[in-house]
Amino acid sequence: MLTAEMKKLINDHSAGSVATINDDGTPSVSPKATFIILDDATIAFGNVRSPGTIANLKDRPAVEVSFLDVILRRAVRVTGTGAFVRKADADAAIADRFREKYGDFVDRMHGFVVISISAAEYILSPAYDRGETEETLREQFRARYNTL
Repeated sequence: MLTAEMKKLINDHSAGSVATINDDGTPSVSPKATFIILDDATIAFGNVRSPGTIANLKDRPAVEVSFLDVILRRAVRVTGTGAFVRKADADAAIADRFREKYGDFVDRMHGFVVISISAAEYILSPAYDRGETEETLREQFRARYNTL
């Protein structure tokens, strides 16, 4: 499901915007910066301070996550179902993968949200349709943000 291109973007930009559904049916988006890729069809993030997200997933496990490379104007959108796993109940391999990437920060995690992916999409900015390249987009980004 996740291509090599998608995995690279997620690994390089591991902060994702997680969208869940509130009990009144409205969307809830929350940034999470502790993602790992478990395999081609599974990603996970560490729960540090996510009471609303965890509550929403308990009753409504549908979830979408968007990862964005703002410089190259590319994104990955992942759709699936999420489940919270307490750290004490987590598979040791999952905890080890988090520890490899985040070190002692894992001690602050209350558990992990494991997302089984049902769809994944690699999204390019319309700028690429106009013939922009990674290099020109990189230069445009530098020019814009060097003036701030």
